[in-house]
Amino acid sequence: MAGQPRAAHISEDALVRAAQQGDADAFEQLVRLHDRIVLRVALNILRSPEDARDAYQEVFLRAYRSLGKFRFQCSFRTWLYRIGTNVCLDQLRRKSVRKERTVGVDEDAPGADVLTNAQDERPHSNPDRVLAGREVGRSIQQALEQLSPKERMVFELKHHEGLRLRAIGETLSMSEEAAKNCLFRATRKLRAALQGTQGGAQA
Repeated sequence: MAGQPRAAHISEDALVRAAQQGDADAFEQLVRLHDRIVLRVALNILRSPEDARDAYQEVFLRAYRSLGKFRFQCSFRTWLYRIGTNVCLDQLRRKSVRKERTVGVDEDAPGADVLTNAQDERPHSNPDRVLAGREVGRSIQQALEQLSPKERMVFELKHHEGLRLRAIGETLSMSEEAAKNCLFRATRKLRAALQGTQGGAQA
């Protein structure tokens, strides 16, 4: 039986229970089910492929170490979101304190154009549109850098992951109202920063 392939329809909860019992294959299947989501969230939040890969590895390492504490009170995906956001928050806070990285988008870095490549790769794009798209990407990145780590996290989970405010609150261990207020502050700051950039460019 051990050598037979695992049934394709096996439930996620069954995989989690098997992994909790030390089944390494079950945990690998859980990783395969969620690896793209975890990497996408990390990339959207951290804006650095290198940082996102580091966060991705840390998320699954923490998940593996803490698997015995998972009590099925939420979905495994929500649990991973929670671990992932904590890992990304830690990275953002360390980056904010050390001030080691420059603000802006490195156009040569793989994945750096995640905000604008949907426009740049259109068949009818032209050099002016590409340059304009990159300018918008830089402006958005600079505006995001002005948010607090938690504001940035709420904004990304809402607008890139499409989570509802209640789910964001559960993920970040805050109330739905607190998540709503955090999103409002983030949106207001971004709007003010982008309007300021556009005004400066027009001047």
